[in-house]
Amino acid sequence: MRMISRYTRPEMGKIWTEQRKLETWLEIELLACEAMAEKGDIPSEAVKEIRQKATFNAQRVAEIEKVTKHDVIAFLTNVGESVGPLSKYLHYGLTSSDILYTSLAVLLR
Repeated sequence: MRMISRYTRPEMGKIWTEQRKLETWLEIELLACEAMAEKGDIPSEAVKEIRQKATFNAQRVAEIEKVTKHDVIAFLTNVGESVGPLSKYLHYGLTSSDILYTSLAVLLR
């Protein structure tokens, strides 16, 4: 979301940056992995390693999105680059809307 800087207070502007949006997406993905591990759907040890390794680069996500034409796929692809094979547990059982709508709610809050 692009805001008009002269009308935007710094505190509000920080919430709606691309970086903050992707940070929120990552945290939602990680929390979903933790919940699935608690249910026994994915290995607990995998979640620990995923949380340790999971990173993203907003610029790299933008590059990938030019190819995929899909924001969440681009994000997951980039996070997967840092996580490796265990990235198969990221987004497991989720839809893009699960991430987008939950993220919007978190950012609004």
